[in-house]
Amino acid sequence: MTQTPDLLVTGASGHLGKAVLKHLVETLNVPAARIVATSRRPEELGDWAARGVTVRKADYDDPAGLAAAFAGVDRLLLISTDALDEVGKRLRQHKAAIAAAASAGVKHVVYTSLPDAETSLVSFAPDHAGTEAAIKAGGFEGYTLLRNTWYAENVLHSLPNALATGTWYTAAGNGGTSYIARDDLALAAAIALASDYAGKRTLGLYGSKPYTVDQVAELARKATGKPLQVVQVPVEGLVQGIIGAGLPEPVARVFASFDAAAAAGNLAGSPDEFKALTGRDPQPFEDWFAKNAAPALTKAA
Repeated sequence: MTQTPDLLVTGASGHLGKAVLKHLVETLNVPAARIVATSRRPEELGDWAARGVTVRKADYDDPAGLAAAFAGVDRLLLISTDALDEVGKRLRQHKAAIAAAASAGVKHVVYTSLPDAETSLVSFAPDHAGTEAAIKAGGFEGYTLLRNTWYAENVLHSLPNALATGTWYTAAGNGGTSYIARDDLALAAAIALASDYAGKRTLGLYGSKPYTVDQVAELARKATGKPLQVVQVPVEGLVQGIIGAGLPEPVARVFASFDAAAAAGNLAGSPDEFKALTGRDPQPFEDWFAKNAAPALTKAA
């Protein structure tokens, strides 16, 4: 019996999208013939096309082509875009995708959002809150909003430079972040997409426990043997320091907002909803750090 594609993954050529495809096919044993993978760069998905996945081009800046890209599927995973170069662009892209999904008759939308989307101090939280609102107003039979906390991989953005200078400037105070591996979030998204859940739900997906900057710094010191001092600064001081390091002010304010959100508790939470969705515990951050961050930091050192 020939199967028709009914599950769609957007942004499938990105790190998270490819991990979702891998979990769908290899962990959950979803037949490739059931899956549509879309991307602005479909040529990067040739290996998945060879495995039987339907590959289509989908560009959020081309609303006219989105409905055709989404045609025929019942459940769609909308992976949030990385368009932060222009205020309002990301939300505009998401709304275009949501409108196209509704027009195509999609029944259930799964979306990768952010914890505390309505109140988070992360600078782009309004993009997520607006997207969630658009999904809720989109007329879909159901939706699953996955409020993903910070990737464990994000520590590798700031740690190498901090180790190189010996000082980690932060405005996070004693606020913790419940880091979770990207692969765990990909598994959660794959399960939500492939499930037969038809209702409406919002899930907070967090790692096993929150870690402060001081605790992460201690892991880095142990892994590399290098000195690393944590220096707390005001948010505005952090912004100016990032600008002084050569980044433009808008980017500096985005990065500084991450620390402000951690200080406010926006990135810390319980792993219970992850466990309920996936049936397993998230990988402990210290285990992930030892396996992934420590080798990278030691090599860089």
